[in-house]
Amino acid sequence: MYLKDIYIYPIKSLGGIRLEESILEERGLKFDRRWMLVDKEGMFLTQRTFPEMALLQVEVGDSGLLVYHKNDHSHRILVPFQPQTNYFLSVTIWDDVVIGQKVDQQVSKWFSETLDRECDLVIMPESTERKLSPKYAVNSESVGFADAMPYLLIGQTSLDELNGRLEVPVPMDRFRPNLVFAGGNPFEDDTWDKVQVGEAVFKITKPCARCVMTTVNQVTAEKSKEPLKTLATYRTFDHKVMFGQNMLLLSGDKIKVGDEVVPFLK
Repeated sequence: MYLKDIYIYPIKSLGGIRLEESILEERGLKFDRRWMLVDKEGMFLTQRTFPEMALLQVEVGDSGLLVYHKNDHSHRILVPFQPQTNYFLSVTIWDDVVIGQKVDQQVSKWFSETLDRECDLVIMPESTERKLSPKYAVNSESVGFADAMPYLLIGQTSLDELNGRLEVPVPMDRFRPNLVFAGGNPFEDDTWDKVQVGEAVFKITKPCARCVMTTVNQVTAEKSKEPLKTLATYRTFDHKVMFGQNMLLLSGDKIKVGDEVVPFLK
């Protein structure tokens, strides 16, 4: 088994980026979900409610993030790496309330106009610690703005098996993984306790519960019932539909496509 793909999603719920290699950090891959859009109450925004967010693509540049509309590349804005305001605010992501920093007034204006709703882009300052639940943490780890855990792993054979059940196959981007491995059997990661990728070692914390976001076409922003409907018929455990594994980092500094993947069973 080997590492087939690496993905980051710098701004939560916007388009992802495939990488050949990446730096590992406690909170997740470098740049992964360190930024997030929030409404005027500080509540996080995602494709679950606003599927049109899928149409905004992100690229990592030298001085910041370039964001543009997939249907009109000229409609774009540069998000500076360093926040241009000193405005800190409480932001809510699921059950967590943490401090975010507003990036730039013009950036917030661009997103508000593009998405046709008032919102602000915030970054997670280094001083903010969003701690993992003690139930899953090993060394009191923190996570960025990802839903649950710093890393998400999916096997390509698991997607292939799912697509064999669907009338219209879906791409991996529906599931927004960080690491995709090739080889092995479908869903064999259910039995893993840890996994070594190259020189890095990850602890598998829990399966990833899937939601309606998997039904959003990442190219058109259209919603349907699949693949969640089919997945629910055979991947439902404790009333949750599971696909992929949440993980945290135990050791290692970087990963690259082609790295050997070696599991350690439970």
